[in-house]
Amino acid sequence: MPNAIKIHETGGPEVLRWEFYDPGSPGPGEARVRHEAVGLNFIDIYQRTGLYPFSKFPAIPGLEGAGIVEDVGEGVTEVAVGDRIAYAAVPAGAYAQERCIPAHRLVKLPDMISTRQAAAMMLQGMTARYLIHGCYRVKSGDTILIHAAAGGVGLIVCQWAKYLGATVIGTVGSQEKAELVKNMGCDHPILYNEEDFVSRVREITDGEGVPVVYDSVGQATFQKSLDCLRPLGMMVAFGQSSGSVPPLDLGILAQKGSLFLTRPSLMAYTAKREDLLRHADDLFDVVKKGAVKVEIRQTYPLSEAAEAHRDLEGRKTKGSSILIP
Repeated sequence: MPNAIKIHETGGPEVLRWEFYDPGSPGPGEARVRHEAVGLNFIDIYQRTGLYPFSKFPAIPGLEGAGIVEDVGEGVTEVAVGDRIAYAAVPAGAYAQERCIPAHRLVKLPDMISTRQAAAMMLQGMTARYLIHGCYRVKSGDTILIHAAAGGVGLIVCQWAKYLGATVIGTVGSQEKAELVKNMGCDHPILYNEEDFVSRVREITDGEGVPVVYDSVGQATFQKSLDCLRPLGMMVAFGQSSGSVPPLDLGILAQKGSLFLTRPSLMAYTAKREDLLRHADDLFDVVKKGAVKVEIRQTYPLSEAAEAHRDLEGRKTKGSSILIP
């Protein structure tokens, strides 16, 4: 019988429990999926700690998975039994060997993309897609700043932006990660523990600043990220791995050059199925072309999700990680 990682209360990695779980039969509009791989993302930690609260317990975290359609409910037209599929974003419940999920959230996989690769790239890759095509449309000649450049989203943004003709500046925490991102399209890695990234960005851009900053770190980098922007620049705050950003006096945006600020989510950008498919198709296209390479750098058994969370929170991981049911 299938198992899942359940949480009965919020807290540290120790609240992740490997328990029996019966997903039942798919209802109208649903498909039952047998996972072959599950994605590991920082949003899973937000769910576990209660930053993104569940409505009830026990709950199953996880927003990304890939596998095979085992059964479909009444009225399902998007997929069929036997299809290889992947998904990312709501509803939660990916940390399971099998699950039922609304079929309209599923995307069929191209032949050349494995379920393991898909589980490593759907959430992070479609996030990268809305960052560089939705929040701010990156174009040839732009110079951009991406924080946590060696993370899953960061590595994809580095490659995708470089493919579009941009110059990429990325912050990292070690020399090893600096070498990694440099090989993935980052022109100017900045070791944030050793040098002031604001001064370095200003130096690289001849004092002008960048048109966009992509910041998933939050509290530790937010204010200084604003100082990296040129007038009318866009601050994209899409995560908070270091903690929540304190309340902001919006007058600061005017003082620093009439800046724009957005706090986007993949859920909003892919709420309509046509938008979901557009994001997935664009991601599949750059992967198939070889413009973006998604390498699985860490693999864990799903039953050991607690260890995976400790490594992710401890900044021990690089790039994409997956959990194997």
